[in-house]
Amino acid sequence: MATMTATTRGAMMSRFSQLPEEKTRFPDISTLRAAIPKHCFQPSAATSLGYLVRDILLIASLAWAAIALIPTIPDFPTRTIAWIVYGFIQGLVCTGLWILGHEAGHGAFSKHPRLNDIVGFVAHSSLLVPYFSWKFSHHRHHMYTGHMEKDMAFVPKTRADYLKATFAVFEMLEDTPAYQLVSLVFHQLFGWLLYLTLNVSAGHGSLQMPSSSILGRSHFAPNSAVFRRSEAPYIVLSDIGICIALFCLYKLSGVVGTSTVLLAYAQPYFWVHHWLVAITYLHHTHMEVPHYDLQSWTFVKGALATVDREFGFVGRHLFHGIIEYHVVHHLFPRIPFYYAEEATEAIKPLLGDLYRRDERSFMGQLWSNFTKCKFVEADESSPGTLKWVQEVR
Repeated sequence: MATMTATTRGAMMSRFSQLPEEKTRFPDISTLRAAIPKHCFQPSAATSLGYLVRDILLIASLAWAAIALIPTIPDFPTRTIAWIVYGFIQGLVCTGLWILGHEAGHGAFSKHPRLNDIVGFVAHSSLLVPYFSWKFSHHRHHMYTGHMEKDMAFVPKTRADYLKATFAVFEMLEDTPAYQLVSLVFHQLFGWLLYLTLNVSAGHGSLQMPSSSILGRSHFAPNSAVFRRSEAPYIVLSDIGICIALFCLYKLSGVVGTSTVLLAYAQPYFWVHHWLVAITYLHHTHMEVPHYDLQSWTFVKGALATVDREFGFVGRHLFHGIIEYHVVHHLFPRIPFYYAEEATEAIKPLLGDLYRRDERSFMGQLWSNFTKCKFVEADESSPGTLKWVQEVR
């Protein structure tokens, strides 16, 4: 199978305007919207709540079984293996809960804004995610996807920035598998926390207010430069939600013990971090996915600067298709996940080779992209476009 699969360009493409310097044509957003069945834009509260109840029941059942049964296993190696297996599976299901909160933040959970925010607030707070803080910054990520200055997530380094950030002492180590493995593990375990606390990977022009310190760019601070002043009360509310969740964990530790709470909660917590970083990173990092400068960027170009991937049963059923159908989500984030496949198929004929899908191993591509996609530089054949460069020297 080819590295990337593409749909043949449809006859309607002749209607789309093309800038002289561009090699491909970009349909306007209204044309794409018209191609999607209208019901795809109508979220069902009953359907969404059904998925929410399913995920909560799975999480509760797994947690009860782990807390009640695993400590009774007398054999230490067997007990250890049981905790590890539990942590991995619970991490998958909790990631699904996070994705439902993500749906709510986009208004794709239901037609009712208050219900959306209640669901998102509870779901994300239970995972120690500041819901409204994330909602605001994530909305700006969608507004400026692929923008080298204003995007809020995984903005790549230019060659100059990369060489400036690469210390001489690491030049001999950075291409060794051991160094890359340690770097990737750190990236996966702590990337989400670093984003929330320091706004790492966001574009230099994404801040809403001036900031002279990286410490003033936290998702937890009401006066953070990441947010507008009018959003400060919601940042406080997000922090209160996290404090309530931490208090509940504290009270639970008094009943079942601190070590049991750490094993039952902290393990899935870091697995969720891993999956969130992996999913977002691989949607926006691919050798064939471009980024754009200030003059060349448009919303449609940015939304199409992402790639659909494949993660089998886990992706489609536990992660609610967020891996498999992310391109259409960037074009129309209010389409609920259970209509994303239908909407994707509807616009593929219009997009032609602008639609990107990579069905190679998801985890294999995490390693490959992390070790190869170091920085971008201008594409001489397409002014305003920046593409990944594999070779550093």
